[in-house]
Amino acid sequence: MRPSHRSALPRNRDFSLLLGGRLVSAVGDQAQSMALPLLVLTLTGSAARAGIVLGLGTTAFLVSGPVAGALADRWERRAAMIWCDVGRAALTGGVAVAGLLHRLAMPQLYATAVAAGVLSTLFEAAGTAALPQVVGPRQLPAALGLQQSAAGAAGVFGAPLAGVLYSAGRAVPFAVNAASFAVSALSLSLVRTRFQQERPATPARLADEVRQGLGWLRRQPVVRFLALVSAADKVRYGAGYLLIITLARRLGASPFQVGAVFGGAALGAMAGALASGRIARRFPLGRIAVATLWLEALMFPLYALAPDPPALAAVAAAESLLVPVYTVAMTTHQLAVTPDELRGRATAAVSALTTGALSMGTLAGGALITALGPTTLVWVCGAWLLALALATTANRAVRQAPPAGALPHQRPAAGEGEAVEPAEEVK
Repeated sequence: MRPSHRSALPRNRDFSLLLGGRLVSAVGDQAQSMALPLLVLTLTGSAARAGIVLGLGTTAFLVSGPVAGALADRWERRAAMIWCDVGRAALTGGVAVAGLLHRLAMPQLYATAVAAGVLSTLFEAAGTAALPQVVGPRQLPAALGLQQSAAGAAGVFGAPLAGVLYSAGRAVPFAVNAASFAVSALSLSLVRTRFQQERPATPARLADEVRQGLGWLRRQPVVRFLALVSAADKVRYGAGYLLIITLARRLGASPFQVGAVFGGAALGAMAGALASGRIARRFPLGRIAVATLWLEALMFPLYALAPDPPALAAVAAAESLLVPVYTVAMTTHQLAVTPDELRGRATAAVSALTTGALSMGTLAGGALITALGPTTLVWVCGAWLLALALATTANRAVRQAPPAGALPHQRPAAGEGEAVEPAEEVK
């Protein structure tokens, strides 16, 4: 009997290496992402400056995203990802060294956020575009589900770990993240599968390739609309990240308890991720998108009513439950309808839009908390989510989008029961 899509993945050596490296790196990222705003608040006491540092990293996606996507389609993707990991390890390690020497200053944090954001943009564009080559289209929903499960597990353990590491020393979370990037680079160097199909010997001009990626997005009504909705949601998410930290600190939460709140979100996301591949293949994309937005709209106002940090964690877990399901369904749809030679640009175009919106929300989050107060901002964000849920429910094209299992498949990759062609191996 032919093995199931999920059961066949553990026997795919290259996917296991890819997943393992991303898991270790995700734990390091979680530790740093929690420690960074706490560090800035400790150094400056300013929520606005914490928002600026968080926003600068995501602003890099908006500025460099289209170019990074074109480079991910032009360059050898595996090599590009390795060099991105090496660069991020050096940047993050520099913050750790400066912290140990008591010479850490805000300009270094600003510069590190921007440079690491640019490298992360290229890494994510290349990694997402390469995944169908590593696992094949039939295993893609299951692979994306496992990636979401790994990210959820990293959040469950990484968020509380961040508080523990930060309590041990301000530089410790950054040193751990630098080591995690090194592990990711090592795992990528052991992968043998080619991360893209053959390319023309003389590619088009980079500017033309960028325009091709943006043009593709304009011609895809479902992807375009959901990308815009996701961008609008990311504005709320960017403000909400610092908002939840502020609410937790107002309730007297320790750094460990702040981490535990986001650990609750990660626990909810991991629970959803475990079933995300099966749900994405069975239920229509539009139904998943609508359900996700309505759950967020109903849950977010409860942050204003939470009496203590455990209640905040419970709300975060419930709000995050369907997010990985939607991510798997949307990413599967996008990759299935996009030719391999455009996947880097298509991924980067969507990421530039959504992550650029995230940076706007993050940059504005500190100022909005100061101007409106955290409780009022919770209700504003809840109303914003309600409007997005109504707009998505009313969109006919989204409602008619098929399940991932009904999408057309492209050429299988190695590990799906077919022989590996010589071109699929890196010599």
